[in-house]
Amino acid sequence: MDKHPDADTLTRFMLERSGVRGIVVHLDEAWQQIAGRAHYPASVAARLGETCAAAALFTGHAKINGRLSVQLRGTGALRTLFAECTSQDTVRGIAHFEEPLPEPLSPRAFGDGSVLAITIESTPPGSREPTRYQGLVGLDADTLADAFEGYFQQSEQLPTRLLLASGEGRAAGLMLQQLPGGHGDPDGWARVQALFETLAGPELAQTPVETLLWRLFHEEDVRVLDTRPLAFACSCSRERVAEMLRGLGADEARAALRDGVAEVHCDFCGQGYRFEPEQIEALFSPRPTAPGPTSLQ
Repeated sequence: MDKHPDADTLTRFMLERSGVRGIVVHLDEAWQQIAGRAHYPASVAARLGETCAAAALFTGHAKINGRLSVQLRGTGALRTLFAECTSQDTVRGIAHFEEPLPEPLSPRAFGDGSVLAITIESTPPGSREPTRYQGLVGLDADTLADAFEGYFQQSEQLPTRLLLASGEGRAAGLMLQQLPGGHGDPDGWARVQALFETLAGPELAQTPVETLLWRLFHEEDVRVLDTRPLAFACSCSRERVAEMLRGLGADEARAALRDGVAEVHCDFCGQGYRFEPEQIEALFSPRPTAPGPTSLQ
């Protein structure tokens, strides 16, 4: 496969005439590194690639100093699709499933009661502690793009269109959002949606961004805002593993000890972390706390 001219990039743009903002994502080597760390059936890999592209899209307009994660989970053949993109422009992802898998593999495979969660962890300027926001909606859609559009309609009240594509070592996504009232002409959103409907996944994945935007939106006064690189990286750390062990509770954390050591391996990157018995005990010893504020912040 030839290297895409916009491989591993996120491009933000504006359609000035219609008052619409957009993002295009292409994941090549970053996606190949994610997909190559597990033996996924082709249908599972395709859905995970789409989820990774979506996480990058959503990070494109979110003002965060931290990470944004997308998680779809249920109790059916598809158990989990998880992808995370950070403000350092790194992406990672993982899928859990049970065979046999239905074909075609759609969000319906998560089963009854499945949910879609988008979580933002961000540290505001001047603060040391991150804030956490999570939007949660029921999962009832035939495609991942439909599921994400439904999320933005329910949770954010933002008219949104998404196209996602994944296959042959590449994942891609396009997101369009109507800006709040007062931007663009009254027919702009309807006109842009009609143009959006002419685009198919393979064309999105293969076409250079500049060519794609000109082909679709040259009459909408398209303006590229910026382009930045994306790369695979894992945000696991000893500190995050320690917090996970604390979350299990003392009894379960002690039960993780085997032959005098607890070993935890990151499913995303394979990195291993070892905890000796005294280190496990230290996780549950009282920790000194700094003086708290005297008023609400």
